[in-house]
Amino acid sequence: MCGIAGVYAFNNEGKKKINFIEQSINALHLRGPDAYGIYKDDELALAHARLAIIDTSSAANQPFVHESGNFTIVFNGEIFNYKQLREELIHKGVQFKSESDTEVLLKLFIAEGSSCLNKLNGFFSFAIFNHSNKELFFARDRYGIKPFLYAMQEDFFCFASELKALLKFEIPKRINKAALLQYFHLNYLAGNHSILEDVHKLPAGHFAVLKNQEFKIQCYYQIEQSAPLSAKSLNFEESCKKLHFLLDDAVKLRMIADVPLGAFLSGGIDSSIVTALAAKHTNQLNTFSIGFKDEPMFDETAYAKLVAKKCNTNHTVFSLTNNDLYANLHDMLNYIDEPFADSSALNVFILSQQTRKKVTVALSGDGADEMFAGYNKHAAAYAVLNNQYQVNNLKHISPIFSLLPQSRNSKFGNLVRQFDKLTSGAKLNDAERYWRWAGFYKENQLFGLFNPGFIGTQDIDGYQNSKTSLLSAFNTNQSQSMNQVLLTDMKMVLAGDMLTKVDSMSMANSLEVRVPFLDYRMVDFAFSLPDNFKITANNRKLILKETFKSYLPDEIFHRSKKGFEVPLLKWFKTDLKSLIVDDLLSEKLIIEQQIFNYSAIQHLLKTLFSANPGDAVAKVWALIVFQNWYKKYYL
Repeated sequence: MCGIAGVYAFNNEGKKKINFIEQSINALHLRGPDAYGIYKDDELALAHARLAIIDTSSAANQPFVHESGNFTIVFNGEIFNYKQLREELIHKGVQFKSESDTEVLLKLFIAEGSSCLNKLNGFFSFAIFNHSNKELFFARDRYGIKPFLYAMQEDFFCFASELKALLKFEIPKRINKAALLQYFHLNYLAGNHSILEDVHKLPAGHFAVLKNQEFKIQCYYQIEQSAPLSAKSLNFEESCKKLHFLLDDAVKLRMIADVPLGAFLSGGIDSSIVTALAAKHTNQLNTFSIGFKDEPMFDETAYAKLVAKKCNTNHTVFSLTNNDLYANLHDMLNYIDEPFADSSALNVFILSQQTRKKVTVALSGDGADEMFAGYNKHAAAYAVLNNQYQVNNLKHISPIFSLLPQSRNSKFGNLVRQFDKLTSGAKLNDAERYWRWAGFYKENQLFGLFNPGFIGTQDIDGYQNSKTSLLSAFNTNQSQSMNQVLLTDMKMVLAGDMLTKVDSMSMANSLEVRVPFLDYRMVDFAFSLPDNFKITANNRKLILKETFKSYLPDEIFHRSKKGFEVPLLKWFKTDLKSLIVDDLLSEKLIIEQQIFNYSAIQHLLKTLFSANPGDAVAKVWALIVFQNWYKKYYL
């Protein structure tokens, strides 16, 4: 796991940007504190900041140059099946000078070109320069676990693992207004949007070639909505056996490391399964969880301890107060270089910070909810799709919900909020229902948040086009299914929110996080399964529970799914109130910016501080994150 950056000059003016490569890679020092390397010539610079995981010797440092001198690679990520690929190349006469997966990747590419991507089991973003034909090749893993940002300019092309490194090349800072609309709806950026017009993200499952100032992108992988397995192929019991084999092998592959390794253990089903499987392959597995002293409603450490005891792991609990959370808030915000308003990022930041004190690599359970229908919204979607009588009954009393207090900070208020969202969404078509449940605004409210002179018709069209693309799984001739919902989750929520959060917050603490559920064999298998293997009227993640029920304590399977809401509302009313009212959302700054409609901001703040805040907490948090970014990176 590392940070990469590079610049390719097209002319003499562009060559001036090569001098900024040191500043660019230095901006990524937390991603790779163990070694730095730069390759430079008259028109190209490639740089690498290394977090040493596999072959920690200097022989594996990057940029890695092929012995012929014809190819140079910078690579962020891990190839977990590199030993198998290495043996295949050795049988073909290829020789190696290191034990690294970097060298295997480079030599596999030299041998097979872009087709090598289909053989890689891992997560990655990388660039390879062919010195003979002056061609740059780029690729990103299948699901977008590792980031790759780039900017094509008139005089040069540049790329990096993070926006803060890309900005060192002095690219224009023009806000992408369509992306800004999307951000405030979702609280994150989905798809290939960046907050800046000139910056783009290489799509997951794609590679690109830059030659003669032409940048061409091509897809090499996408999740197929496969025909569901039938009794003629694999029945439920046989599917459980295959699932067990695939996930166990995925976990085992991801335990390859030359540094200390552990696992996140929240006490939920997904991380518990990963922990149980990992514990089979090592004598003493280190596991880590965080507890919340001031928020017992969200504390899951008792369940984590049950799993740790059953799996005989060396378990550590980091028990935090709200003051501990607040003490890390500004460090977390200052690391973010693109607006991202999932407040649970703070928890991941602290968990990564504490875990890094003991290990360099951690396994996580990310991805399972999106593939196997683990969220509350999936139960709601299933109920609507199957016309369950409870939903029809709730529709009749839906006006009542809008009159009751709604808040994420109490059980009753949150229940009312969920019922209101369920009944309002049930009246919409499939795509619009998904979008409504994924976000925080109705569209007229979203557009009204902005100064009319700032957002134009073209920006709204761009927002709508992006929305249509993200919801493309619903635009088929097939009858509606849960797999369409889950496929959209993979494309939008997992890539834009969950994976971005884990990558950013773990890298802020020089920790590598690996995600066994996103082994491509697992994903392809999961999307070949029929809906009823995953979710029924009374059960979510059915096949996961059935497959691994013998591994875990019964209590893990008979409990409601919990998240953790950072106590934002408490902070908004106390520690953060002055920052909000007198600075970030002050009338002075809002008018100077000419981005937002100040009357809409006032209404939002009035709702926030009322007895019925609803989703105002999340909406205001998105504003705070954006304003913090704006002042640090844009002004």
